[in-house]
Amino acid sequence: MLRRPEVQARVGLSRSTIYDMMALGAFPRPVRIGRRAVAWRESDITAWMNGRLRTPV
Repeated sequence: MLRRPEVQARVGLSRSTIYDMMALGAFPRPVRIGRRAVAWRESDITAWMNGRLRTPV
């Protein structure tokens, strides 16, 4: 499980960009890990990054 700062470091996107992309369905959604805490599955982030590498610019 990855918290937001680690996700940002791995994907190179800002917090607002991540949340904007989530709203568009273009970025994985986090899962709740506590009452006020969320995290992303590392596998979801890795799959998203691998998909981006295969997508032509």
